[in-house]
Amino acid sequence: MHICIKSFIMKAGIYFNKNFLSENRPYVERLKAKLSVFDKVIIVGSYDDLEGLDVLFVLGGDGTILTVASECAKRSVKIIGINYGHLGFLTEFEQEKLDEAAQLVCSGNYCITGRKLLEIKCGDNIYIALNDLVIQRSTSGVNFSNTVDLRAEIDGCHVDSFISDGIIVSTPTGSTAYSLSAGGSVLTPDINAFIMTPICAHSLHSRPVVYSDNSVLKISHTGKTPLNIIVDGKIKETVNSPSEFQVKKSKYVAEFITRGKDDFFKKLLIKLNIWSR
Repeated sequence: MHICIKSFIMKAGIYFNKNFLSENRPYVERLKAKLSVFDKVIIVGSYDDLEGLDVLFVLGGDGTILTVASECAKRSVKIIGINYGHLGFLTEFEQEKLDEAAQLVCSGNYCITGRKLLEIKCGDNIYIALNDLVIQRSTSGVNFSNTVDLRAEIDGCHVDSFISDGIIVSTPTGSTAYSLSAGGSVLTPDINAFIMTPICAHSLHSRPVVYSDNSVLKISHTGKTPLNIIVDGKIKETVNSPSEFQVKKSKYVAEFITRGKDDFFKKLLIKLNIWSR
């Protein structure tokens, strides 16, 4: 859902992958010059630098955006993505449109798209994900495991038990990522649902489940096989004992600045065709 507003930005940040600057410093300097009308423009090097910002320009691909998305959501910092990566599902502009992106924000005439986030509770740890949670068998060293046995409940009702490589729990935003590769459905960004997708389940009846984002999903691991807990593509911890994971909609929302004329299915076809080359 797009909300179009008239809002002037006062403080802006620029964030990019650490490998980006050596080849693309001219782009960063050009963007800083275009944003000189703002009271404050900084290069963001840590999450603490996000404090007090109104908007964050992210130069990179989806992985770069995922690195900061949840931290921006916690601080109500709007994101505008400029694609210097590969796919760029989450970016609004391609790199040749850098000046147009700056002008859109400087004008104050833009739209905001809100993206739902997952809140994942694992023991005493709480994680926030824009794309997905992956509970997956460990494939490294002494923690190697062949399959894992996971039980899923939604609002207290038993959904299924999976002997598999793991489970993906995805937002609509993340439904075009790992979940799609594992056979999950594509969810449009405005749908009020999440999707749970088993990974290589040892069963003919195990299929992805789309469920309301107002529900609470619990995934139980009763065995002793090690699990990797992966949030937005980053391993957060390895669990070696029986565990329970609670997944629900986060109170935070990731806000993306857009032009307000997005054709989701056109973008999907373009990006997936690039991905399939």
